[in-house]
Amino acid sequence: MISLVRIVDSREKFKDKNQVLMANEEFRLVSPAIDHEGRLPRKYSGEGQGALKNISPPVEWYNVPEGAKSLALVVQDIDAPDPSEPIVPWTVWVVVNIPPTLKGLPEGFSGKGEEGGGDYAGVKEGHNDWKAPGWRCPKLPSHGHRFEFKLYALDDMMHLGNKVTKEKLLDAIEGHVLGEAVLVAIF
Repeated sequence: MISLVRIVDSREKFKDKNQVLMANEEFRLVSPAIDHEGRLPRKYSGEGQGALKNISPPVEWYNVPEGAKSLALVVQDIDAPDPSEPIVPWTVWVVVNIPPTLKGLPEGFSGKGEEGGGDYAGVKEGHNDWKAPGWRCPKLPSHGHRFEFKLYALDDMMHLGNKVTKEKLLDAIEGHVLGEAVLVAIF
């Protein structure tokens, strides 16, 4: 009986080890400034003060799927306009044609990407629901909203014209998604 328990134990440990290895290989999206399902700091919202307002947060990704030729990021308030009312997601940020060789976007990237040149030269920011390009988080009527950061690994570059929107992007990526990674923040 004791040896049977030991066999089961070692199989369980082996199973856990495989699960850890698989989790380590999983396509992941994280932020050094936001824990998954943690609070979105005020400076990344429309409620920040002075220059510390509506700054795009830093994001990082790991284990981009093999064969990815570009990445696209969509951030939306998935509880807009209010958690107790009908849900109408509000687009905060759309970023396309991110090279899969990049490991992330730095804090304050929005509005500076195309100027940055180098690795960021082909990155394009789309229009949010304010009808303007870049990161823009609204002032919320109530708190407790979930902000979903969704990163898509794509098998091609996206050619969406001058005015990129979430809707155009989601239509264009159909059949081209190799993987998705999600980070959720609460504000």
